[in-house]
Amino acid sequence: MFSTRTSTLLAAVLLTGGLCGCSIKRVAINKLGNALADGGTTFASDDDEEFVRDAVPFSLKLMESLLAESPKHRGLLTATASGFTQYAFAWLQEDADELEDTDLARSRELRRRARRMYFRARDYGIRGLETRHPGFGVSLRSNPRAAAMGATKTDAALLYWTAAAWGAAISNSKEYPDTIAEQPMVEALIDRVLELNEAFGDGSVHTFLIAYEGSRPGGRGDPTLRAREHYTRAMQLSGGVEASPLVSLAENISVTKQDRKEFTTLLQQALAIDPDARPALRLENLVMQRRARWLLERADKLFLD
Repeated sequence: MFSTRTSTLLAAVLLTGGLCGCSIKRVAINKLGNALADGGTTFASDDDEEFVRDAVPFSLKLMESLLAESPKHRGLLTATASGFTQYAFAWLQEDADELEDTDLARSRELRRRARRMYFRARDYGIRGLETRHPGFGVSLRSNPRAAAMGATKTDAALLYWTAAAWGAAISNSKEYPDTIAEQPMVEALIDRVLELNEAFGDGSVHTFLIAYEGSRPGGRGDPTLRAREHYTRAMQLSGGVEASPLVSLAENISVTKQDRKEFTTLLQQALAIDPDARPALRLENLVMQRRARWLLERADKLFLD
């Protein structure tokens, strides 16, 4: 799971932890934190979803343990926010969606777990932002736009993962009106990412906005047109080798417009993507192709005709 360098650093942390409680231990912890924060491609390029599914919880708990020792490690806070968000989506929410028609009780249980994970991710993201912007969380709740405007380009990753986690939590909170009322915070964060670095994550911010535009309060013009513009830009920035924009447009726009032909075409295009075309996107594409297959299987329930 870990590289040789990471394993060596882990041994150093354990050793220094036994020898002293001084700055040597903190240095070792921070070095291991740096290695873990920079090592996301190990999972992202894997071709075995189940293997990663089993491994990720240990990795996340390790990062939480290191954060207990080094609570302001910005790289670790970013990686932990990202990790919990992606784990909750790929293996909790996805399972919940797929089980909803056959095992509603289990589906609800998984959705509650996903919601808790999303909130955990959001809180790590806010902690990361507060390392450079003290009081950011409080400011965000009192004046979302003003707080977000204080963030800079170096904050883009934390802004994005905080928004992604929070938005996903809201989407799983239909019975929690107080949580739904927090949508302005999500909107302020994701719009700030778009302003600072629209190419973040090969267009991930645009993929996020494909789904969001349909529910944006007071948005200008046609929300479908706005979503399609984000789709076009996401495909450009990803080089057309990422399944996420295709699946998002099919699920959020084609279904809404009851355009079954477009829905099928988009999902077939997503399934035609070679996961090995870009190794850094391999696992993400496999996860989204799984969702594409599930959506195709549900087409008769999604379309009135």
